[in-house]
Amino acid sequence: MPFYDYIYGTIDKSSDQLHDSSLQRQEETPDVVHLTHLTTPKSIYHLRLGFSHLASNPYTPKWYLFFLWPVTACSMILTWLYGRTFTVEGNRFDKLKLQTWAIPKYNFQYSLQWQKMSINRLIEKAILDADRKGVKVLSLGLMNQGEELNIYGGLYVRKHPKLNVKVVDGSSLVVAVLLNSIPKGTTQVLLSGKLTKVACTLAFKLCQQGIKVATTHKDDYVMLKNLFNSSKTSLITERSSTQKIWLVDDELTKKEQLNAPKGTLFIPFSQFPPKKYRKDCSYHCTPAMVIPSCVQNVHSCEDWLPRRVMSAWRIAGIVHSLERWSEHECNYTMHNIEKVWHSTLQHGFQPLNVPTKSSEQNN
Repeated sequence: MPFYDYIYGTIDKSSDQLHDSSLQRQEETPDVVHLTHLTTPKSIYHLRLGFSHLASNPYTPKWYLFFLWPVTACSMILTWLYGRTFTVEGNRFDKLKLQTWAIPKYNFQYSLQWQKMSINRLIEKAILDADRKGVKVLSLGLMNQGEELNIYGGLYVRKHPKLNVKVVDGSSLVVAVLLNSIPKGTTQVLLSGKLTKVACTLAFKLCQQGIKVATTHKDDYVMLKNLFNSSKTSLITERSSTQKIWLVDDELTKKEQLNAPKGTLFIPFSQFPPKKYRKDCSYHCTPAMVIPSCVQNVHSCEDWLPRRVMSAWRIAGIVHSLERWSEHECNYTMHNIEKVWHSTLQHGFQPLNVPTKSSEQNN
């Protein structure tokens, strides 16, 4: 109850009793858990447990948060000392209970070799905790599913073959979202970035559709050619980038963007968006979809995505639970992409088409 209700005697007399009974209630077990992590030291303010105003809007750096650097430093120390996964928020999708858990690690720590063992231990413990609590599906978000880190989550499934919780990396839905983000009538695309599980599958599906996939690096061309194991593919390699549809990751450099023709549409296949350097080009958001209106308690935005929009990696775990699929989606395995896409649409998720012009050089 508000503090002033105590002062002026307007407090409900049953409040203390209600509070005591609430403390005795058993912890609610979620059906689906999305395992994410902190991104920057200031990202703690953009979570639901931080500032509600910031959490309700897509993540963008705020200059005034610089003056909170003592609090930011303390939060980093606390997360380091606490060293445990914590619950960020809880939602409901009809009868399905959803929760988001976060690992107290930041982006830069995932690139440090000596931090990988610690990160893997936290992810593994989160999976085992979810399994012990009876969680049905756990989806891996952001950098928690890196190939070098844990082979897209396959490391934990291999180590614990009797897991009841299903580990999902969401790759099949991500590929489906990307395929449906490419404008109809496209005949050529340029693939630029690290050849991840998603990138390789995306290139293969495009070639199957008769769309030419160009690469600017000979090594990427050879690698894809060997993976496809066929001489009849639509793969091409060229130095001049004439395509106006670019499939990119977050490591796309300014120099590479300047080589793109005017009016190019950049579609990221990575968990993080690339920096925007071109004002005469359009940038699609990272793979995501609009959630159904029946999803409750969505009070915050997922990272840089708009309100009531979820990443494809997170949605994949929800659909996996709704469809009651009995297998993991991790390691180098993938579900049937067309089946996953149609199932996702049937449950009310809608495609998101929001390519935007770059308004800032380093947005």
